[in-house]
Amino acid sequence: QMQLVESGGGLVQPGGSLRLSCAASGSIFSANYMGWYRQAPGKQREMVARLFLGGSTDYADSAKGRFTISRDNAKNTHYLQMNNLKPEDTAVYYCNIVSRGLASWGQGTQVTVSS
Repeated sequence: QMQLVESGGGLVQPGGSLRLSCAASGSIFSANYMGWYRQAPGKQREMVARLFLGGSTDYADSAKGRFTISRDNAKNTHYLQMNNLKPEDTAVYYCNIVSRGLASWGQGTQVTVSS
């Protein structure tokens, strides 16, 4: 398993943007899958975006057109660019990597969208 460290969360006004980063302790070059999930108070954790080894992506309906997942193999980091944020995007965001059959999770970063 790898250690994952998220950063980039914070307080932003509606319509604003944030970029979340997930730095891995090992190489992500051959990771099968990397993703971002979120959990709002009183709700189950849900998938927000995911990126597969071949380059294909998948987004939750609520994220389509506003969020973009990407990776930088040289930095062993993957990102979630979030634009046009809405109050309903408020949650703790977790990153996830599956590599060599093992799943790793970050500790979570809080995103709050409020005026």
